[in-house]
Amino acid sequence: MQVSVRFFSQLKEIAGISEEEVELPMSARVADLLGRLYQLHPGLEKWDRHLLIGAGLEFVERDYLLQPDEEIALMPPVQGG
Repeated sequence: MQVSVRFFSQLKEIAGISEEEVELPMSARVADLLGRLYQLHPGLEKWDRHLLIGAGLEFVERDYLLQPDEEIALMPPVQGG
């Protein structure tokens, strides 16, 4: 199945793109997606413990079951000012 990933803020700079289509097996979870993204963009892995992951209008955990053609947003932690 294919999943669309949008990168925000510093993550966009690290990946060098703002959006990417990733091919994953059916029944893949967010953790599987992250593993694939770290292979494609090794610099992202240093953010692993701090990533905010959105699916639709909700934040999701790494065990979230991905759906075909779903859009996932990867964001660094929110910083206030």
